[in-house]
Amino acid sequence: MLVSGPNGAGKTNLLEALHMGTQGFSPRARSDAQIVRFGAEAGRVRLAGVNATTEFEADVVLSPREARRARLNGSALRSAEQLRHELRTLVFTPDRLAVVKGGPTTRRAYVDRSLGRLFPSRASLPVEYAAAVGQRNAALRRIAVGASSADALSPWTDAVVTLGTALVASRRETIDLLAPSFAEYAGRLGLVAATLAYEGEEPTHDDVERRLERDLERGITGAGPHLHDIRLEADGRELRSYGSQGEQRICVLALVLAEGLTLSERAGSAPLILLDDVLSELDGERRRALAELISGGGQTVVTVTAAAALPIQPDQLLVVSPGTVGVG
Repeated sequence: MLVSGPNGAGKTNLLEALHMGTQGFSPRARSDAQIVRFGAEAGRVRLAGVNATTEFEADVVLSPREARRARLNGSALRSAEQLRHELRTLVFTPDRLAVVKGGPTTRRAYVDRSLGRLFPSRASLPVEYAAAVGQRNAALRRIAVGASSADALSPWTDAVVTLGTALVASRRETIDLLAPSFAEYAGRLGLVAATLAYEGEEPTHDDVERRLERDLERGITGAGPHLHDIRLEADGRELRSYGSQGEQRICVLALVLAEGLTLSERAGSAPLILLDDVLSELDGERRRALAELISGGGQTVVTVTAAAALPIQPDQLLVVSPGTVGVG
């Protein structure tokens, strides 16, 4: 599906609504007040579609002053973000370049979200590990001021090591699944010899204990996967420091497409893929390569300012003008 319209017409809002209705949260806004129309009391997203072979209806209600509410097939969900465990959507937006340009925290978060989609039974692992680190940090600070004994640290050290080892193994498994398709898609889009690799080792009791004195001084745990990074390279160049913006864009796009293929292969059905303003910095050859990659698979929604920017005929064309969406 191609969504065409001038800048400011609302194309990104349409993609944001699709993401909200299938994942329960916005890919760009931090609060509902930023999403609800200015001056309105509330907002609502209602979607109907097919997930694999099963029809679904999703309903998300937003209010600047109340908690977000969501229903799936008529049943109320505990939280709107529970939708992302039921429906699968991947998104590319220009601000996703932070996966390459930003710090390790952003890359870890990206891989952890992929981990949760590829291995739903392990989706809570990053949160459980972060909670264990937080408890260990609190114990370190209590010990440092004499409010607790050193014995209180041991259970949290064990948890950090156990959960950290499982998290590193799951992140590596996630990257091993994504890396071949990532390299292929990046190459077809003009990014030569692209690689995706995990940087960091499983924590051990020896590693953690060796840093105990420094950890007590600083009040934080200084070893573990909360400090690791994911390395993105092309032809031996680290893309964060030595990649052009165009190369960084292709890198993130290849990550999204690689995960889409991997999810399709593992689940037997393709996720919804949302590509916002993805063509603006691609030349004609790369636009055609992207068009070939997204044609014939699952449903992909692409926004453009001019329909001619996509060098193939879309299955459906929507034309957006301020306040309206029409079939082209």
